[in-house]
Amino acid sequence: MVRDLSTEFCGISLKNPVIPASGTFGFGLELAGSFDLNILGGISLKGTTLEPRFGNPTPRIAECEAGMLNSVGLQNPGVHALVNEKVPALRKLYGGCIIANISGFAVDEYRECCRIADACDGIDIIELNISCPNVHGGGMAFGTDARAAAEVTAAVRSVTHKPLVVKLSPNVSDIVAIARACEDAGADGLCLVNTFLGMRIDIKTRKTILANRTGGLSGPAIFPVAVRMVNQVAHACKVPVMGCGGVATAENVLEMMMAGASAVQVGSENLRNPFACKEIVEALPGVMEQLGIEKLSDIIGCV
Repeated sequence: MVRDLSTEFCGISLKNPVIPASGTFGFGLELAGSFDLNILGGISLKGTTLEPRFGNPTPRIAECEAGMLNSVGLQNPGVHALVNEKVPALRKLYGGCIIANISGFAVDEYRECCRIADACDGIDIIELNISCPNVHGGGMAFGTDARAAAEVTAAVRSVTHKPLVVKLSPNVSDIVAIARACEDAGADGLCLVNTFLGMRIDIKTRKTILANRTGGLSGPAIFPVAVRMVNQVAHACKVPVMGCGGVATAENVLEMMMAGASAVQVGSENLRNPFACKEIVEALPGVMEQLGIEKLSDIIGCV
């Protein structure tokens, strides 16, 4: 029996739910020579700001037993390079869903950056990143307060026509309140969770390993918490949810979908294994067969 891996997110049909998460797959072009990108359900591009950014000082990466800390700081070439160079080049190679991940430091900056991205024909979804913990004065500052999250969502909604998905921070006491605020302000979908704020110390030098002191924790360590948050938000909101956070296997994808996710992003596992998404897509039919699942759409939110 042929297993049906297709799903739908914000009205867009995906051949499967597997999407490399922003910041872990570059602009897609970097992996194009390694395997056929068209095996992927979608690609979330590297986080982009209005102007080019060099990012945070090094060291930017710290390993952990069950994951990693990163403090890259949104290094990117800016939104004009995104729409004029990166997306057109990727469209020549890839026919699936392209997601532009947009970040900023002020409401006006978010609005202008998203307006520019919205006018790009090659972009299918705008992912509003209000959850990056690695920059000062922006990113997560909007994602930890319901009023601020609603304000930036509404501002971007006023200048965009494409599906608008808000990526939420887990560094909050009540993620449902933030999710509902974004939904009420016009979000078409929600993506959760981004990384948890963490820190490592080199006990020999008695200094923090990251130059930025703190960074975002990702990897298998955060998966159970991410599943819980996805489940809470999926039950509380009407808009579709894209799950992420520690996803590393086909089994993890199915668990996220049972929790309520219509699509699933794979993040730091791509940094450990650049073929992770390809291998997960290839493994899904076999795992579905073992579990008696004919269509992925049948298990979304079954828990």
